[in-house]
Amino acid sequence: MPTVAPLDLDGHILAVEFLGDVPYFANAAGTFHRLDGGEKVCEAHQGMLTCIRDPYSESLISGGEDGKVLRIAADAGVSEIANAPRKWISQVAAGPQGAVAYAYGKSAFVHLSNGDTREFTEERTVEGLAFAPKGMRIAAARYNGVSLHWVGMNAKPVDLEWKGAHTGVTFSPDGNFLVTTMQENALHGWKLDAKPGTEARHMRMTGYPAKVKSLSWSAKGKWLASSGAPAAIVWPFQGKDGPMGKAPLELGTRANIMATAVKFHPAEDILAIGFIDGMILAVRIADSKEALIRRPGKGAITAMSWSKNGKLLAFASEAGDCGVVDISA
Repeated sequence: MPTVAPLDLDGHILAVEFLGDVPYFANAAGTFHRLDGGEKVCEAHQGMLTCIRDPYSESLISGGEDGKVLRIAADAGVSEIANAPRKWISQVAAGPQGAVAYAYGKSAFVHLSNGDTREFTEERTVEGLAFAPKGMRIAAARYNGVSLHWVGMNAKPVDLEWKGAHTGVTFSPDGNFLVTTMQENALHGWKLDAKPGTEARHMRMTGYPAKVKSLSWSAKGKWLASSGAPAAIVWPFQGKDGPMGKAPLELGTRANIMATAVKFHPAEDILAIGFIDGMILAVRIADSKEALIRRPGKGAITAMSWSKNGKLLAFASEAGDCGVVDISA
């Protein structure tokens, strides 16, 4: 059994991310707790709504009920990127060249490293943001679809339409596909290789008993894992048409106990699956072999993160019972 270093925090933990080998736990109350030779705390927001890791730098980006967008550096230094008083910042994304996107109401904003800010307005509220892996392009999820904007140009956005409320958005690592989570129990996907003037091919990914709140791409982008069922539902993206016409894998199946968080290992095709009862399994894609990482705890697993070398797995829960698992032990 891997060794677990527990960390009990008060309140709902939104996210956990590693900066170097130090895990940062983002508390909805507005603080960051890090395990760095003992627990250390830094104040950030008057109420935190979202936190992500910047894939382009060793830092975190967070948004709060105080209208602030902050960057938290590896030395725990906090700097302000944007401030929109009396607005709730519940969507943030980090892009190349120091770009940071955030949204409130019907507007998405991209703050560039030179201090300029571009605004992109939608007809409906922006519910999700993501930067494309190539080029300075941003996707804004909204009611009835997604808008794709080139940040440096005044070109008309590309609209990907599908009826219903789209609540989150992610690009495949190769940039060939875009997938949204929906208010209904489903994902929706588009293939982005359509020629100008032609409609993008799209796919419905349905059959979930609950809303999908967690997504994770495998290291090489061949698989997309999702929560929302009593197993991790893992869609194949290795063919040129992705999961079109293919059934997903179901990993870590547990009778009627819901998977609430999924996170792929940074190098191997191994998936960590967190459940509503606090249990965590690691499952190898190749043969579906399972290993128990953590026994059930107090609350549902809300987030997980691997260290860069893949030896440590940090986890967070809605009840605040968090920890770091050393799987090399």
